[in-house]
Amino acid sequence: MTAPLVEMRDISIQFGGVRAVDGVSLDLMPGEVVGLLGHNGAGKSTLIKILSGAYQASSGEIRVNGEPADIRSTRDAKKYGIETIYQTLALADNIDAAGNLFLGRELMTPWGTLDEERMAAETRGVMQRLNPNFRNLTTPVRSLSGGQRQSVAIARAIHFNARILIMDEPTAALGPAETRMVADLIRQLKAEGIGIFLISHDIHDVYDLADRCAVMKNGKMVGVVRTKDLSKDDILGMIIMGKNPVTGAVVY
Repeated sequence: MTAPLVEMRDISIQFGGVRAVDGVSLDLMPGEVVGLLGHNGAGKSTLIKILSGAYQASSGEIRVNGEPADIRSTRDAKKYGIETIYQTLALADNIDAAGNLFLGRELMTPWGTLDEERMAAETRGVMQRLNPNFRNLTTPVRSLSGGQRQSVAIARAIHFNARILIMDEPTAALGPAETRMVADLIRQLKAEGIGIFLISHDIHDVYDLADRCAVMKNGKMVGVVRTKDLSKDDILGMIIMGKNPVTGAVVY
């Protein structure tokens, strides 16, 4: 059997007297999309920030490719092939796709100058792989559509060999056509064996994309279910009521 890309076991984190994540376990397989769902404050973003290195867990264990992972910073996470695309995308609006792709990791010539030609060529290659219709390689990203900006953010993540991709509300504020574009990108990455966590508070955003849905409430895991086994209403009930329809367990 294939080992999980990621295993999070009994993860907890506390801020003062508040237990934001309480004994949560979750895994991710190669080529799998896991939707992480819950209301604002459910703990889903905090859990993922632990995996991405933004926070350190108070207790619990993370394993990557079956081996214990020591993730104390976002730099550590990147070493394990974990990349995060936040809702804000964290793009520099005043520069083009290549500038964003290599921001902070610029390629240099033997003479110590920026190797703009090589960076442009590598950007063209990864964008062609992701979105063959993308032509705006020299346009500042502020002029791109929401879907095109997502393409640049995804390209930046996977170009540096990410095997685990975290996407925070990837279709928020996008129109129907751009939402379909992002969905197509996610399906393509899945086909390439990349594991993806999709964070959302809206079941409609992830239901057609996720192989499994993990629902959190009040810092605890309500349940992890195969999407095809439950209806949207079933999963919505997990989000609102905190009740697992498979086991009957309730999170208050």
